[in-house]
Amino acid sequence: MVVGLNHRTAPLAMRERFWIGETRRYEVLRQLKKAEGIDEAVVLSTACRTEFFLWADEPTLAANSLLQFLTAAHGLKLSEWEHFYRLLDDAALAHIFQVVSGLDSLGLRGTEIENQVKTAWEQARTVGAVGSSLNGVLEAALRVSAKVRNETALRQVSVSLPAAILEIVAVIFGSVEGRKILLIGTGESAEQTGRRLIESGAASLVVMDPLPERAQRLALALGARAAAMAERWKYLRRADIVITSSGCPHVILTREEAEHIAQERNRVAFVILDLGMPRDVDPEVRRVDGILLHDIESLEHVFEHESEESRTAVAQAEKIIAAEASAFHRRLRVESGAPTALNLRRRLDELCRQELDSFIEERGPFSREQDHSLHAITGQLTQKIASFLVRELKEVPEKEEQERMAAAVARLFHLDSPQAAIAGPISDQANDRRSHPDAVAINY
Repeated sequence: MVVGLNHRTAPLAMRERFWIGETRRYEVLRQLKKAEGIDEAVVLSTACRTEFFLWADEPTLAANSLLQFLTAAHGLKLSEWEHFYRLLDDAALAHIFQVVSGLDSLGLRGTEIENQVKTAWEQARTVGAVGSSLNGVLEAALRVSAKVRNETALRQVSVSLPAAILEIVAVIFGSVEGRKILLIGTGESAEQTGRRLIESGAASLVVMDPLPERAQRLALALGARAAAMAERWKYLRRADIVITSSGCPHVILTREEAEHIAQERNRVAFVILDLGMPRDVDPEVRRVDGILLHDIESLEHVFEHESEESRTAVAQAEKIIAAEASAFHRRLRVESGAPTALNLRRRLDELCRQELDSFIEERGPFSREQDHSLHAITGQLTQKIASFLVRELKEVPEKEEQERMAAAVARLFHLDSPQAAIAGPISDQANDRRSHPDAVAINY
């Protein structure tokens, strides 16, 4: 199962609300792995998306647990639930494969999102929130990503973040040549952007970071100068272009501070590109005369323009992903013992229905509410027994042992034989549809 929101379904302000910082992700993972209905979990949270990759034998319970978490931790309102997508089975697998391959990112940035997924996966492994199921899904996703890169032109037609920034700068200044750059933040995007700006003729580049050693390291790699965060006001007064992605949990430039800087610069225009999540710069700064503020949503408009080559590459990649997701799901069904569990569920349903019919005939009649409750509880019991079987089969590492266990269950419950009556008369199909109105189907 995948539950989440991204740049296609939610505005930046909402994505910012539901963004989960790296340090907090560990606690969220610990909380989710204990939640009802959730067996395994990975949390992916970037500037473009916050998504939960879940493995759940009881998806309705898992979705409810996640809804409770989002409501308690992020103040999710029922009206905001429409911004979230809920994907199951084939759709969830295809989505994960698309995300890792870069098809669901701004500018088709495959390598960057792939690294972000690897980090999220490692975080989940650190706290024991993933097991063989999600491990297998993410291993497959990385293989599919490599296949997409090797068999399509996606890598050649993708628009990089530095290229998008240069496009914005070109609109404002005409060129980056001779401009003074201030880089606040030292992540992968910051390094790529800084290098591209220097190659494009920037006059100088100063690097800052909340951790001075990271600023020193990146400055050395770029042949730039490192400075302390405490000096940022001095460099903000001098810079032509400021690119910020500090990772700070709070804004590092308020409107009031920006007003003072603009006055000291005599309103000489400069541009701030805020790539932070959460944002580093108060959105109200765009109202300050002399400061041109752009954020991630500004870049989204740059990335919207697709060439014919990129559309062709995307279509080829989507075809590969659809085929790989379908094939992988078929393997999952076989390896997880799904057919055995599904047949067991049907046989248990039949047994319970026969026993209930006899019980109601002997002890009834019951009220509508009582009858409903009796059928609901038997549906829940058969669901749990079948789900328990699936979990047990998944935990067996050897395929031969899995097959032996599945065969034993099939023999004990006569799953390979016609549905003969075991206890009492068999109800007709209409009664079958009536029996479990609230039971949740097992999804594979």
